[in-house]
Formats: sequence, C-alpha cells, structure tokens
Amino acid sequence: MDSAGERFEAIRAALADWNNILTVKDLCELAGVSRSGYYNWVCSEKNREFREAKDRAAFEQILGAYRFRGYAKGVRGIHMRLLHMGIRMNVKKIRRLMRKYKLTCPIRKPNPYRRLQ
Repeated sequence: MDSAGERFEAIRAALADWNNILTVKDLCELAGVSRSGYYNWVCSEKNREFREAKDRAAFEQILGAYRFRGYAKGVRGIHMRLLHMGIRMNVKKIRRLMRKYKLTCPIRKPNPYRRLQ
C-alpha cells in the first residue's frame, strides 16, 4: 500500500467484512494511519467525487484543444487554444490534468542534419 487513500480503502473493506473482529482503532494502527485521518477521508468522499467530476470536465476541454487541427500540442499550445475558445485555465492545472490522465505530447527529435554541421 503506497498512499493513505489505499490504506483507508483497505480499512473500509476490512470493516465491511462480516467476519471482522478488529475495531477501527486496531485497523488504523495496523495500517499506520490516524483515526482522525480515516474519519476525515470517509467524510470527504462526496468532495472527492465532485472534484473528480470537475477534473474530468476540464480534461474534456483540454482534449478538445489537444485534438484541434489534428496534430498534438504541448501545454502552451493547449493553453493558447483554450484562450481562443474563451476558456481561461491555468497552465499548472493543464499540466496536472495531463499527468493525471496520461496525455502526453510527443517531443520533437533534434534535427540530424544540424548535428552533422
């Protein structure tokens, strides 16, 4: 288990098992997380889903700008295309969403003829 969210999910799965005899306190100690962190994670589930929906909608806009005119664009090209579409979005947000949804722009290779000079 790498992230705290995965640990919290494991605790939730263990608590849902009808054969479980451990308490939340014991499971949190085993996972190495705090009880307050677990309860905060449980209460903020609706906010995470809302944030995920907003990210997905913003990524759809990014994807539309990325596919415009049929060739791949980098972050700055996407940012400029979104501005022309009337959508103002921070470059850091574009980078974060591209990384989250694994959208990459192919990097140009160096010109081999220039290397020969």
